[in-house]
Amino acid sequence: MNKMNEEDRKRILEISPVGTFALMAVVIGSMVIAWLFLYFGVFIPRGMIN
Repeated sequence: MNKMNEEDRKRILEISPVGTFALMAVVIGSMVIAWLFLYFGVFIPRGMIN
């Protein structure tokens, strides 16, 4: 097993988690698109509550 030195550990901890931010953006974007579809595709065409 390859052991990391202290410099490698510090470098890894200082790097921002780009993959996590990309995954969060995809999930949030899909939730916004789903909400907009429900709002404009389902709720608005049905009209007001009687």
